[in-house]
Amino acid sequence: MNRKIFCLALCAFLFALGVSAQAQQPAKVPRIGYLTNESLSALSARTEAFRKALRELGYLEGKNIVIEWRDAEGKLDRQNELAVELVRLRVDVIVTAGGQATRSAKEATMTIPIVMTQERDPVSSGFIASLARPGGNITGLSRLAPELSGKQLELLKEIIPRLFRVAVLGSLTQSSRTRTQTLKEIEAAAGALGVKLQYLDVQSLKDIEAAFRAARKSQADAVLWLVSGPIGGTHRPRIGELAVQSRLPAIYEQAEYVEAGGLMSYGVSFTDLDRRAATYVDKILKGAKPADLPVEQPKKFEFIINLKAAKQIGLAIPPNVLARADRVIR
Repeated sequence: MNRKIFCLALCAFLFALGVSAQAQQPAKVPRIGYLTNESLSALSARTEAFRKALRELGYLEGKNIVIEWRDAEGKLDRQNELAVELVRLRVDVIVTAGGQATRSAKEATMTIPIVMTQERDPVSSGFIASLARPGGNITGLSRLAPELSGKQLELLKEIIPRLFRVAVLGSLTQSSRTRTQTLKEIEAAAGALGVKLQYLDVQSLKDIEAAFRAARKSQADAVLWLVSGPIGGTHRPRIGELAVQSRLPAIYEQAEYVEAGGLMSYGVSFTDLDRRAATYVDKILKGAKPADLPVEQPKKFEFIINLKAAKQIGLAIPPNVLARADRVIR
């Protein structure tokens, strides 16, 4: 009897030790991968918005969450390697800043959740089945807003009342639903404003320089910049220089072009998209499946003007246009 009591007591003691040890084990710290084709320094406003949103949700980087930051600095092969590296690290979620980064992550894993921050048209790109029901392991934010190009053309008309010819620079040979919708929107706006369009295809830096020369030669009054992907992202300062040298007012979709010396931008707020991406990360870490999280579209837009660039090309921005800007760089 004493032996039985002793054995039961010993078992209870060992069990208590096990429970105590288990209770003392630190909880697993979530690991997030952030992948971009651009340099992180160029995306500092976006990444800070992402960090801030995570903090507001209770995640403190280096304490109860780890973020593996990876940038390919415009090198696609390097980006593919970085995506594979994040998979090897067994991150819990991969956040992607751009379509190229999303594709690299998609090719690297079919199981780790992927949160897009700014894919233009994730359905046409083959990343998701639909906005409402993504399916698979990818969800996040879309920046699908083809109507922006029409608004950009209207803004050019406001600052150049005698606007007659606009050079449209873009990767025009890349066929997609988004590209088709965008061109239709531009043409409708051009017809309403009495503006003629000159389409110039851009696939490389050499094409960018040739396109600005062609626009100048044809006496274009302004440039509408539609180039997407790493081509534009890695050459923003040079693009701004070419616009100034050609004395051509240019409007872009992303604020980074204006910050790098471009004249003005009107488009989706990318910092807002990064901020909202943190909500997706939070839901996934709490057990939600990407396939069940609808992809959301843009809610916030921003208009930015660079007065220094305007002065360099001898352009006066009307006061009523300046008053509508969300930010003015002087």
